[in-house]
Amino acid sequence: MTGGIGCGKSEAAKAFAALGIPVVDVDGISHALTKIGQPTLNKIAETFGKEILDEKGELNRAALRQKIFSEADAKARLEAIMHPAIYDEVLKQLKQQTSAPYQIIDIPLLFEGDRYQSLISRSLVIDCEPEVQINRVNKRSGLTEADVKKIMDAQLPRARRNALADDILTNNGSLKELQEKVAQLHEKYINTCVFDKLIT
Repeated sequence: MTGGIGCGKSEAAKAFAALGIPVVDVDGISHALTKIGQPTLNKIAETFGKEILDEKGELNRAALRQKIFSEADAKARLEAIMHPAIYDEVLKQLKQQTSAPYQIIDIPLLFEGDRYQSLISRSLVIDCEPEVQINRVNKRSGLTEADVKKIMDAQLPRARRNALADDILTNNGSLKELQEKVAQLHEKYINTCVFDKLIT
């Protein structure tokens, strides 16, 4: 499952989880791996220097962002640390939930690379109109329209993301409407799982 900023991916993930479907949250894994005491955080500090840690020893995300923007190869070096560690944890979590009829991997950058393609059987995009994205992010984070547009422009174009999807859930309405659409998709996915078992 993927989607642009403000499209409602997190709420869709909650709705699937409420139906008993395990959700592997790649962003959540990324944050967990960079907590104090984690080997991944230690590697980041060794690579970029102790100045990317605050006085408590926690990751100073603003300082790390500054490094990434100011040093040409910093983004690639950070990804070389984070991406394999995140992938390993995704695999670990998937293996813990093998009794579920299906699982959701919540991946913001699903189509920006091919790392996760071998793990998935269907791709779901949570989509909404650009003005809805801007309004939601503004209310949630207080970012200006210009700031939200910068983030949107840095992401995969909406038309490209939707063209790559097996399923698209349009989320321009209320939370209740989103939950109803997730429930419909859930039925579709359950039926698909049952059919696949019958023919294999």
